[in-house]
Amino acid sequence: MASKQEVKTYLAYWFQLGKKVIINNGAATLKPHKVIVGDRYSDEFEECWLKIVSAGEHCYLEGTQETIAELLSPVWEITDCARCSMSIPIRSVGMPSELCPCNDLSNWPNTELPPPRSPVNTQEQLTGIRDRLLGNVRSANAPQPQP
Repeated sequence: MASKQEVKTYLAYWFQLGKKVIINNGAATLKPHKVIVGDRYSDEFEECWLKIVSAGEHCYLEGTQETIAELLSPVWEITDCARCSMSIPIRSVGMPSELCPCNDLSNWPNTELPPPRSPVNTQEQLTGIRDRLLGNVRSANAPQPQP
């Protein structure tokens, strides 16, 4: 079963490539201009996410057939596309979805561009690097066993 966080990340990645979420069979679309701001999702994306969750069974990602409500059911999982490595839904049981959302993107996959990403907390990343470096310094200064 795909968790809410996995579906949210899936949508965030596709929004970064220009995809929209279709609501009520095309009556409206959602696509935030900014998805990530620093180390978190943008307020605009968070507002879109709340609208999407509330309209779950009446909305789907452009280029797909599965509704957001279906993706949040136990029947679906989020995994990587074999063609483009982007997140796609697959059925846990039964037949897989017919298309990857990359199907109608003529410029994707494009290894010349950085791939979509999740927010990164730079402070946590730098702390992790510092801790690893300090661990290496400590182990290098530790007394070596004598033969």
